[in-house]
Parts: sequence; structure tokens; C-alpha cells
Amino acid sequence: MQKIIASIILLFAAALGVLVRRRKPDAPSQTTHTVPQQLSRDDFFHAEKPWLLAVFTSSTCDACQDVATKAKVLASQDVAIQIIDFQEMPDLHARYSIDAVPTTVIADHLGVVQYGVLGPITATDLWAAMARCRDPKSSIELC
Repeated sequence: MQKIIASIILLFAAALGVLVRRRKPDAPSQTTHTVPQQLSRDDFFHAEKPWLLAVFTSSTCDACQDVATKAKVLASQDVAIQIIDFQEMPDLHARYSIDAVPTTVIADHLGVVQYGVLGPITATDLWAAMARCRDPKSSIELC
């Protein structure tokens, strides 16, 4: 009788093992968040400046405020900075399919995005990105 019970338990364990191995894992979550590749400079302030640093934000996002503060320091005669808050300019967020904030882009005078990042960024990385965009031969390495 013990052999029968042991056989049933062993058979049950084997069947359970097969079921567990056959079960496919859940698909990894896929993000659809993207950085725009092209901007129309006419949509932004100071279209005449050679460079645009645009930060798409939301007033409810603490990380956004941090990135915006870091970006503002880079304003110069050649670099236009624009903070595009979702609550104030939802049309620009929609036009460029911005669905994650902060989204930071550096675009040249033609509106071609030379650098883009989703999420927080350090001041060092932002400064390095701007330097690299303005002078591709610079020795500043981006991480």
C-alpha cells in the first residue's frame, strides 16, 4: 500500500513539474516612451538660436523640476532653453508624442534631435551632452 501511495505522490509531483516548466513566463513590460527625433524649431521660443534644449515636464513631477533647474543654467547666446510643462502646454506634448516626463532633448538649428533622454539626468551628463552636441570633436565622453 505504501508503494502505491508513493507512486501516486511521485506521479503527481512529476505532472506538476511538467506543468510548471510548460508555463510561459509573463512577457516583459514594454515601454512605448520615445524621444522625438525631429522638432519644428518654430514651435519653440528663440528659434533663431543655433541650439535648443527642451525639457518636457509636468508640474506634478519632482524629477522634472530638478532637470528643469539643471537645464536653465545652460542658457546662453547660442542655446535656447524651454521648459514645456504638460499642464501649461499639453499641445506640444501631444504634437511630439511625449508620454513620459521628464523628457530632455537637444536639437540643432534645423530641429534635428542630437541628444535625448527619458527620466532624470545628472547636471554633469547634461552639460557633457550639450558640449558634445555643440562640438562633436570634444573629448567629453558621455556615459
